[in-house]
Amino acid sequence: MHHEELASLQRPRYGSIVDDERLSAEEMDERRRQNIAYEYLCHLEEAKRWMEVCLEEELPPTTELEEGLRNGVYLAKLAKFFAPNVVSDKKIYDVEQARYKRSGLHFRHTDNTVQWLRAMESIGLPKIFYPETTDVYDRKNIPRMIYCIHALSLYLFKLGLAPQIQDLLGKVDFTEEEISNMRKELEKYGIQMPSFSKIGGILASELSVDEAALHAAVIAINEAIEKGIAEQTIATLRNPNAMLLNVDEELAQDYQNELFEAKRRKESNARLKNGTISEEERDVYEELLTQAEIQGNINKINTHIALVQVNEAIDGQDEVALMAGLNRPALSLLEVLPQNSSWYLLQLCDSKEQKMQIAGVPNMLDKSEIQKEVSVANAEAEAHKLKLIAVDNINTAIRNCDPSKTLVALMKPEAQLPVVHSFAAAVYQTELFNLQQQNAVNYLAHDELSIAVEMLSAVVLLNQALENTDILVIKNHLRNPCIGFNNLEEENFQRYADTLLSIKSEASTQGQDYLSWNDIQNCIDMVNMQIQEENERIIAIGHINEAIDQGNPEKTLETLLLPTAKLQDVRPVNARHYQDVLHHAKAQKCKESQDDSALLWLDEIQKGISDANNNIKEAAVLAVGTSMINKSLEKGDSQAILMILQSKFGLRVIPECAETYFRNLSEAKNLKTREDSNESPWIKLVMKNMYDYYYNVETEEGTCVAPEGVVPKTSWLTGEEIQSIVGQVTADYKREQLWLANENLIVQLQARARGFLVRKNYQERKAYLQNQEPSAIKIQAFWRGFKQRKSYVDRLKVLQGNVAAIVKIQSWVKMWLAKRAYRKRLQYFKDHNDEIVKIQAFLRANKAREDYRTLIGAENPPLTVLRKFAYLLDQSDLDFQEELEVTRLREEVVTKIRSNQQLEKDLNLMDIKIGLLVKNRITLQDVVLHSKKLNKKSKSQLEEMVMVDKQGIKGLSKERRKKLEAYQHLFYLLQTNPTYLAKLIFQMPQNKSTKFMDTVIFTLYNYASNQREEYLLLKLFKTALEEEINSKVDQIQDIVTGNPTVIKMVVSFNRGARGQNTLRQLLAPVVKEIMEDKSLIINTSPVDVYKSWVNQLEMQTGEASKLPYDVTTEQALTHTEVVNKLESSIQSLRAVTDKVLASIFSSLNMMPYGMRYIAKVLKSSLHEKFPDATEDELLKIVGNLLYYRYMNPAIVAPDGFDIIDMTAGGQIHPDQRRNLGCVAKVLQHAASNKLFEGESEHLSSMNTYLSQTYQKFRNFFQAACDVPEPEEKFNIDEYSDMVTLSKPVIYISIEEIINTHSLLLEHQDAIATEPNDLLNELLEGLGPVPDVESFLGEGAVDPNDPNRESALNQLAKTEISLSLTSKYELREEDQDLKSLMIKTKRLIVDVIRTQPGDTLLEILETPATVQQESEHLKLVEKRAILDSRTPEKMKHSQSIFEDGQLPIEQKKRKIQRNLRTLEQAGLVSSATKYQEIINEIAKDIRNQRRYRHHRKAELVKLQQTLNALNSKTAFYEEQINYYNTYIKTCLDNLTRKNSRRSIKLDGKEDVKGSKKLKQASLKYTAARLHEKGVILEIEDLQTNQFKNVMFDITPGEEVGDFEIKAKFLGVEMEKVQLHFQDLLQMQYEGVAVMKMFDKAKVNVNLLIFLLNKKFYGK
Repeated sequence: MHHEELASLQRPRYGSIVDDERLSAEEMDERRRQNIAYEYLCHLEEAKRWMEVCLEEELPPTTELEEGLRNGVYLAKLAKFFAPNVVSDKKIYDVEQARYKRSGLHFRHTDNTVQWLRAMESIGLPKIFYPETTDVYDRKNIPRMIYCIHALSLYLFKLGLAPQIQDLLGKVDFTEEEISNMRKELEKYGIQMPSFSKIGGILASELSVDEAALHAAVIAINEAIEKGIAEQTIATLRNPNAMLLNVDEELAQDYQNELFEAKRRKESNARLKNGTISEEERDVYEELLTQAEIQGNINKINTHIALVQVNEAIDGQDEVALMAGLNRPALSLLEVLPQNSSWYLLQLCDSKEQKMQIAGVPNMLDKSEIQKEVSVANAEAEAHKLKLIAVDNINTAIRNCDPSKTLVALMKPEAQLPVVHSFAAAVYQTELFNLQQQNAVNYLAHDELSIAVEMLSAVVLLNQALENTDILVIKNHLRNPCIGFNNLEEENFQRYADTLLSIKSEASTQGQDYLSWNDIQNCIDMVNMQIQEENERIIAIGHINEAIDQGNPEKTLETLLLPTAKLQDVRPVNARHYQDVLHHAKAQKCKESQDDSALLWLDEIQKGISDANNNIKEAAVLAVGTSMINKSLEKGDSQAILMILQSKFGLRVIPECAETYFRNLSEAKNLKTREDSNESPWIKLVMKNMYDYYYNVETEEGTCVAPEGVVPKTSWLTGEEIQSIVGQVTADYKREQLWLANENLIVQLQARARGFLVRKNYQERKAYLQNQEPSAIKIQAFWRGFKQRKSYVDRLKVLQGNVAAIVKIQSWVKMWLAKRAYRKRLQYFKDHNDEIVKIQAFLRANKAREDYRTLIGAENPPLTVLRKFAYLLDQSDLDFQEELEVTRLREEVVTKIRSNQQLEKDLNLMDIKIGLLVKNRITLQDVVLHSKKLNKKSKSQLEEMVMVDKQGIKGLSKERRKKLEAYQHLFYLLQTNPTYLAKLIFQMPQNKSTKFMDTVIFTLYNYASNQREEYLLLKLFKTALEEEINSKVDQIQDIVTGNPTVIKMVVSFNRGARGQNTLRQLLAPVVKEIMEDKSLIINTSPVDVYKSWVNQLEMQTGEASKLPYDVTTEQALTHTEVVNKLESSIQSLRAVTDKVLASIFSSLNMMPYGMRYIAKVLKSSLHEKFPDATEDELLKIVGNLLYYRYMNPAIVAPDGFDIIDMTAGGQIHPDQRRNLGCVAKVLQHAASNKLFEGESEHLSSMNTYLSQTYQKFRNFFQAACDVPEPEEKFNIDEYSDMVTLSKPVIYISIEEIINTHSLLLEHQDAIATEPNDLLNELLEGLGPVPDVESFLGEGAVDPNDPNRESALNQLAKTEISLSLTSKYELREEDQDLKSLMIKTKRLIVDVIRTQPGDTLLEILETPATVQQESEHLKLVEKRAILDSRTPEKMKHSQSIFEDGQLPIEQKKRKIQRNLRTLEQAGLVSSATKYQEIINEIAKDIRNQRRYRHHRKAELVKLQQTLNALNSKTAFYEEQINYYNTYIKTCLDNLTRKNSRRSIKLDGKEDVKGSKKLKQASLKYTAARLHEKGVILEIEDLQTNQFKNVMFDITPGEEVGDFEIKAKFLGVEMEKVQLHFQDLLQMQYEGVAVMKMFDKAKVNVNLLIFLLNKKFYGK
């Protein structure tokens, strides 16, 4: 990170070496490398700042810039800056870098770099500066990319498209650590740093036509600039040879000033760098301005003048001047249209005004801002034009009254209208039509449409919300400013919503589906008015409560009469009573709520008023009634009494009691009358027992206020007294009438009383009887017995007299009962028919299952059971289809495996060739040649392998058929008898045997693509392993220390296409978890931990540590910090190792069966040869196979074994690799029970952990060896090939057939020692080894073809399919017992399927019936039809077919003959009734079922394998495309370089096709090499003697080989062979100094530089 601002921080001194400094060669070299790193950091900072200015975006820090540019995002953004017509935001992958930050680089990030390259090509930047895509993405040559950015900046500056890049050399500071880190990075690149100072010259030479004339013109310009005379400068600038554009004579002085300043800056910067560059390496343009820089400064002045003109025109609102300025070539603005001038002026004025407001001071608009505003103005003008057309269309559609067309016109984006909702088309049409009709010109302008549509859309959405009754949405729409409602109050929104819902509901019932804007506004106004009235009423209620508290009736009346209170029926005359009633109500409310501040609410006040009015009304009526009663009593008028009581008092009186009423009332009044009393006319009544009411009987006036000075009457009866007397009379009369009306009830009551007395007597009698119960029972029993005996005797006499009739009746009853039970049972069955069928099916299925269990489980299954399942041996069409599909998929899988293997080999070779290309080992043409070969293979290899001989032997010439059949017999014998191949493997050298395994043997077994071939391959591995242990293993440890061929074959096979997925499932999750844990850092090397600690200290303190950098392990462990860090790493290591162990131990069943079986064979074979070996020793050997050889490499290098997915060019980080390596190391020690000792003593704390882990491993290895034999695993025996549906097929090339034949003949004596061996017979029949042409036959290749050899080589790789058959199937059936057994079983199956019987002997001796013969004939015909549809490869032999056509009796006779033959051979016995052959047939049925299941599983497995192989092919093709892109770029560079590299000799160009001259040797004195820093010192030789030593470097015949001779005083002393690849390897490993001749110390990096420069032109 740079710190330009910190002046106090002293920059490291780089540059020329001061004279008084005495530096050694190593120090000088170190100083030079540091200087290069510093200069490169400066160039990085220059590129960073320039890109930040262009992109207006902050880039990563300088030290992280290289990594930040790898994804190409910033480069693509830069391309968009200078070539927006080529690169847009949509073309930039991961423009926000979200994917990059989340999961790192993706291959598609290279698209960004490609976009950048295309953009540079579009503007004409010479391709000499372009980097390769891999230079950026794979970080192979980042300096080349930075070099290109510098060239691009100068080129864009020349074109006037970007500012000039700064020269920051010596002006920015970096820390020692940053410089050292950059130096290490540059050393990793292993490249020569490009010359940044020569960019201008190179750019000029690339773009010019006449280099000499251009160079002279530029020199003249620089001289004129130096003189400072503007006239001379303008004259040189206008020189045609200078090829400068847009030179304006009027700006001569401006040009002079600007160019003079630029030249001064460049000279100043050059002086800073001159100390680091030798004279011969300096460039003339380091101090002179280049043609590009001159053009750039001219463009800068022209642009500035044009910008001034444009800004002045903007300030002066001068449209004509503005257009003149915008059209000036210096600005090179795009799409400046004359018709949009007014738009430009308006837009630019607004932009400049905004810029001035932000800055606070007047500012000029720059070029980019002007271009941006011009583009915006163009877009606005075009949009305005389209908008007017759209508005016309809308008005037309509205006039036509077509809602659908109106909606379409409104929704067009050109109309620039608010959002329109399609479901409300009718609303828009209706409202807009009304609005249009109201317009004076019958036309709606855009502003009117916009406002109307915005408001209508809002109203439509509000209506939709009302229909959905969504309160929240309704409120949000009401708040929408677009809808434009007035008088909205936030606190009233709930009321608005509720009211609108009710109005909407009411409107819907009336057929109105839509509330208009006016309807909604009226609703809002209505709600506001209601709420206002409510608020005013609340205020009035407060005043009323205050008046009540004051106790002033007048004040209370005044508040009750307030209009805002809206109280009903308030009468001023009742003011006093209102006060009393309301005061009492309020006091009661305060008491109940226990709140003294409680107020009366509106409804309570209204209720109080109503109650008061009712009280007074009732009191007035009562007072009038009381007056009338008393007056009537005084007059003695009894008739009026009854009417008054009914009308005034509301009493229910009885007319019959009228006299009684009058009499009692008169008596009561007389008692109250006083003669001397002076009574007033007022009477007093009490309302509700608490309020007084006064009534004047004379004036009939009533009041609640007591009259002053008046004493109420006391001689009159009060209303209460009158009511009490009348009520008493009425009650007495009613009681009397009640007794008279209920006389019957009284009688009943008396009867119930009498009944009670009777029941009481009964209970007493009952208690007496209960006490005498035993005696009563005895009496009753005697009596019942007498009656029953008498009845029985009478009935018996009747029955004895009618016996016949009784019997008849009984029979009829029994019959009827039986019929009823039968019909009921029958109906039950009918009602439960489905259930009965299920039960029957269950019983039958249960019986069938029991029979099948007997078939597969019984030692001797009975013939009756066997007969039921004989049909399972038939082959259906589905069987044939599945078999053909298996064959086809197997063919594709094998072909795809071979294709992928070849692709992988070619890609690996391509990796090597590209690596060698980078290191100058081979020429580019070699790489291109291999690339073409690779492309050809990748496109056509599969077709060649599959299509050349798709038909197998039928695709070859007819005369070769017999020989190919012989090869089919040969390969069948090799496949089924593993002894031959096992011996052959050990007869060949190991390198040849490995190749033989990869090509021939795995091909012969189809890479174990089905169970049969896997079984046979395992048999081969077992035989070969046993052979190797018996013949080559002398000690048990030889298996571990050596490299056994079979072990290597087994591991290689199980890690290949078949076992790779298993390893991935077993290890991928835990390996990914380890790799994705960024915080996990495991380092168990004390020295590395120590160095990391020292580096950390230096980074924290900023000072060099005083601790030594190079220490031993013991010295590192003396530091506490190192021990602590080491202990932390060990803890992390244990935790991670436990995870891996858990994954391994839990995945035992996932391990390939082949690996486990070979482990079992290995253990048993070693135990057999070394019986004294302990179990631990054997299990260690097993662990070496299962863990160390099979799993360990996949843990250490998961990318190499496809455990994890890696993109093309991706790689594992060294920290991740080290973590996995540490885990693998611990597991390796644990699996072999090897403790940490010696050099690993510092890890001894883990020894206990290792011992515990070994015990777990020991159990795991024991369990792994516990597997069944292949015969049991795959259900395969010696008869399997004879009962399988199809013949085994292999796919093998002609070349492999010939090579196998050759090897067998070469080692025939060793592998087939017996003369009568079958292999000898077959080889003798084949004869000598044919060549390709004789194998294919004459005419396969045109003898006159010039490419005959190439064609033959290509044909040799042609694959053919061989259907393997045994030659010895053709012998007579009676001589081949196995074949005889099979045929006999087939005949028995045919017979027992048509003729039943308990034993086979019984069936054979019993003649068949006519019906059985007929059934057998149908079976034969059905089989004939099936055979006719059977593919040729799957048909049985002719003899089996003929046997199947025999009649049943002939089959039985043939069966008997065959059984006698088999009994003589001891295979069957008549004593057991031939149960042995029945057992064999049962076994065939079981195997047939298993075979079908296995075949279905194999179909799925083959399809999965094929999909995986296709994915791998796609990955390889992606890598091919990746390499093709790289090679194409290299070819472009090669073409470009070759076009420039023309060496002139004596003024003539070298002829292109001339023979390449042999490179001469190179001679240097040791002194000269010492000056160059190549030789550092020579032992026993002083520096002043170096001039007497001569080194002669001569290139060898092979590219990259050199012979170096050393001569002393002309006498040849020593010579050494030097390989360039060895130098590159040492450079990669960080070896800086090497010894040559055991005396001379040589700087490796400088020696590589020297060889590159002198021999490879780099």
